[in-house]
Amino acid sequence: MGIERRHWFRVALQLKGSVIPSVIGRTTICGMFGILVSVLSHFGVPVALPILASLIPNIVLGLLLVFRTNTAYDRFWEGRKCWGSIVNTSRNLARQIWITIAAHTPVDRAGKIAALRLIVAFAVATKLHLRQEPINDELEVLMPSENYFKLKAMNNPPLEVAFWIGDYLQQQADRRLLDSYQLAAMQNLLNLLVDALGGCERILRTPMPLAYAIHLKQLLLLYCLSLPFQMVNNLGWWTGPVVALISFTLFGIEEIGIEIENPFGHDPNDLPLDTICATMLRNIEDLITLSPSSEQIQPGIQCELADEGRW
Repeated sequence: MGIERRHWFRVALQLKGSVIPSVIGRTTICGMFGILVSVLSHFGVPVALPILASLIPNIVLGLLLVFRTNTAYDRFWEGRKCWGSIVNTSRNLARQIWITIAAHTPVDRAGKIAALRLIVAFAVATKLHLRQEPINDELEVLMPSENYFKLKAMNNPPLEVAFWIGDYLQQQADRRLLDSYQLAAMQNLLNLLVDALGGCERILRTPMPLAYAIHLKQLLLLYCLSLPFQMVNNLGWWTGPVVALISFTLFGIEEIGIEIENPFGHDPNDLPLDTICATMLRNIEDLITLSPSSEQIQPGIQCELADEGRW
């Protein structure tokens, strides 16, 4: 049973992750405007205008809001699929590197471990790149120092990491540790990682058309400010609270679309990229503890690895 079922009221009333802080100002303004109209009506000012009910048909506004929310969710879900592809492709590439490439010396094994950690570094670099954040300590522990400082000067760090992984694969093919079919298969997986990066960049750099966003906001504001004139004749002093409630609903739907259209940030409604990258690192570290049968390490070398704490 999910948390939404077990703690339904707690979830319904919580502020963190909701759009209430974002829409409370607009909602209050509309509610206060409704109260003002009620006051005017109470003192006999002819403010009741039921004809305004046909100014913006509900179905038109509803379709615009639904389109806005669906478009934003499509972007959110596409971002999740791209990151799902990064996770699955990284696991497959790491598994093939670890099993297929034989490591007969400690240097070979250290090279494989470095390559596997570069795969995690690709995911971390992608996360930072999408958030437009600088290279930080998360990447420093996943690569040699010279690579880390070189990465800080790059405009697109994930592509540089992908280049290093591809270069490692080509080196192993030159050493006859990979045949052409194995190399092609691993390079194809690396291409899938870059394709997922491109998909995320497409979402990030294709914002909602400004004209559409402006027009929807104008219609929402016009609709919410016209509600008191439609309702005051029947609701009297209840006009303000009812207008505030309706405004909260409509502004909330629009704000949800704004919240999820860029799913790569730090907001509670964004994708949990930090958790995804941490999970990938744990998976890779678990894989490193396994000993593939392709590794025929001599007993003396095995003892040396044990002494160094790497076996």
